[in-house]
Amino acid sequence: MPNPATDQFDYDSRRAFLKRAGLGCGSLALTTLLADEGLLPTAKAARRPPRLMEAREPHFAPRAKSVIWLFMPGSPSQVDTFDYKPELRKRDGMKLEGADPKTGFFTTSGKVLKSPFQFKQHGESGAWVSEVFPHMSKHVDDMSLLFSCYSQSNNHTPAMLEMNSGVFLQGRPCVGSWVTYGLGSQNQNLPGFVVLHGAMPRGGKPIWSPGFLPKVYQPTSIDGRNNTPIENLARLKGMNDAQQRAQLDILKAMNEQHRKLRPHEVNLAARLESFELAYRMQTAAPEAMDVSQESPATHKAYGVDQKETQLVAKQCITARRLVERGVRFVQLYAGTNGGGGGVADVPWDGHNDIGVNHRIAAKSTDQPIGALLDDLKARGMLDETLVVWGGEFGRTSDSQGTKGRDHNPHAFTMWMAGGGVKGGVRYGASDPFGYKAVEKRIGVNDLHATILHLLGIDHHQLTYRFNGRDYRLTDVAGNIIREILS
Repeated sequence: MPNPATDQFDYDSRRAFLKRAGLGCGSLALTTLLADEGLLPTAKAARRPPRLMEAREPHFAPRAKSVIWLFMPGSPSQVDTFDYKPELRKRDGMKLEGADPKTGFFTTSGKVLKSPFQFKQHGESGAWVSEVFPHMSKHVDDMSLLFSCYSQSNNHTPAMLEMNSGVFLQGRPCVGSWVTYGLGSQNQNLPGFVVLHGAMPRGGKPIWSPGFLPKVYQPTSIDGRNNTPIENLARLKGMNDAQQRAQLDILKAMNEQHRKLRPHEVNLAARLESFELAYRMQTAAPEAMDVSQESPATHKAYGVDQKETQLVAKQCITARRLVERGVRFVQLYAGTNGGGGGVADVPWDGHNDIGVNHRIAAKSTDQPIGALLDDLKARGMLDETLVVWGGEFGRTSDSQGTKGRDHNPHAFTMWMAGGGVKGGVRYGASDPFGYKAVEKRIGVNDLHATILHLLGIDHHQLTYRFNGRDYRLTDVAGNIIREILS
């Protein structure tokens, strides 16, 4: 007969064993998950706070060490700059077949508008360039011209968000923040990511936000119109270096105790690290941005001595000085008020008169950008510096009013130079009127994938866990434009 006492004992033992084994397996699984998420404190982490901006190894050998992105807010017209379309002149004033008057932000006429500018071929590649770019046209053999770019929005702010972050929503990290998150900084005395601007572009600071990435990856934004480019950087009057260092050391010790109680707060570590960076920048940043150290010949080449080009000239010199000192990503919002429908924050926005607008906006940028390419090449830096040029969308091939062009997300031109990119290349195509991209179409995810690839980053592997999901700059898309790689 069964022994009730023995059976009960065995039953309890089996239940206890299974309970303990289950809890043990669950604990091991939880530990693994926490470690994968970077949420498990370690002895090493307890010894010192993470240096979030330390240089990190790329996924593979990079072709470019840094990026200078020349952003043209308001968007240059592709058919008035680099995408030569003789059909526009032949059919000026005629009906544009397939034109949608609501393509842009306002309403267009549906009638073809010829370019007010003459085009000529340049360089060994024979690339056609508008007369508004006499300096940039000398560098077509260094450029890969991308004629088939397109985006999703016909409004400036969402389009700028998309061009920077891959989506036209606020709250996503921009490409510069992703790059510094992936690679860190080559210079611990300067930011890894810098934005240079004049008038605040449409959309403001959210267009270059780090989004949900730790705030240490946000850019240092610099208004080139100010005599003091970076505010709140100067040491307090009456305080010498030793006194400030002692003050920071005490603050650091107190903050470290505070941080140990909150090991999972990444932004806290980022904020504490920013205090030290600000201290180190007090010497390094003013020197890096002091363009007066450049020779008179350099000032003249860039156009510092001319009112129309002075702002962008100083910005371009600053961009070169920053990447020369190890800054990883510099984004420059270039152009001054173009008139003819353009306003200060979107200088290329030629709604009323594309001829007037683009002459003024091009005048403010052409010489400085041409000089930047000359300078990078002369210093042996162009091979390791990727230069990107373009706006947030294109402009219509039919007219807005009689002389203007509305926004057009269906086709626009960008170019890349240096940093592992072939020169003298024409990639993709728009239709005969430059209205829509039709051949080898390039989306924003493709541009981002290519930029990351040139920096040695696999865009599939560059991810960040947020709200239970692994995000990446290129989302679930993005193809590298391999035909333009050298």
